[in-house]
Amino acid sequence: MKENLLNTDSSKVPPPEGFREAYILHLADNALILAQRNAEWCGHGPVLEQDIAITNISLDLIGQARNFYQYAAQITGGDCDEDKLAYLRAEREFKNCLLVELPNGDWGQTILRQFFFSTYQFLLYTELQKSSDEQIAAIAAKSLKEVTYHLRWSSEWVIRLGDGTEESNQRMLRAIENLWMYTGELFQSSPYEIQSANNGTGVELSLLKCKWDEKVERVFAEAGLPYPEKVYHQTGGKEGRHTEHLGYILAEMQYMQRVYPDSEW
Repeated sequence: MKENLLNTDSSKVPPPEGFREAYILHLADNALILAQRNAEWCGHGPVLEQDIAITNISLDLIGQARNFYQYAAQITGGDCDEDKLAYLRAEREFKNCLLVELPNGDWGQTILRQFFFSTYQFLLYTELQKSSDEQIAAIAAKSLKEVTYHLRWSSEWVIRLGDGTEESNQRMLRAIENLWMYTGELFQSSPYEIQSANNGTGVELSLLKCKWDEKVERVFAEAGLPYPEKVYHQTGGKEGRHTEHLGYILAEMQYMQRVYPDSEW
């Protein structure tokens, strides 16, 4: 793993304590990092309409991240705020899944990553509406409306590409090969997820796995794509062990805040 190219001193960020804060940061980090990846398509989409669509999805995810970061900052207290949590934490402090930090690749890989994650997010937010934490439940309920669109949009694109030309089908097969090994981590519970599920704040992830499999298999069948066999799954992101790709994302995303600390427009 390569270290962040910029100063990684996060001493200005009060470290969140407790599983609830860690769980909220995990939800926020997933949304923020995928938003940053999707934003790389702005101005580069295959057609104008889809360029706008992927950019709007990115904005939706940033909004979700902000809501969770604001709540985490509120719990942490002191001078902690959403900007410090997003821009002044180092790689090992981010708790996002590996899937969302992977490079975009081509349009097919970006679409498949979005489909995998949106399916997961839809199921997760549906259950989080029942969270014993009223703020988490409220954020999930608000975000679910957006994620419902993300899932429909990405599903339609998976079918369109899988059942399209020979070239588009081959690209989707390569995307599956590149991404499938990272999907298992979505359902492998970290200690803070287990504790959150036990006290009613979070969700028991094993309960989502069958529904996720059913949705993915149904869309793949319609797209003419094979459902992958079991493979060894890459994990570690939830505990802060990331691929080298996250360091480059943070180097770009955090540049202004680290070079010009506490700057304001």
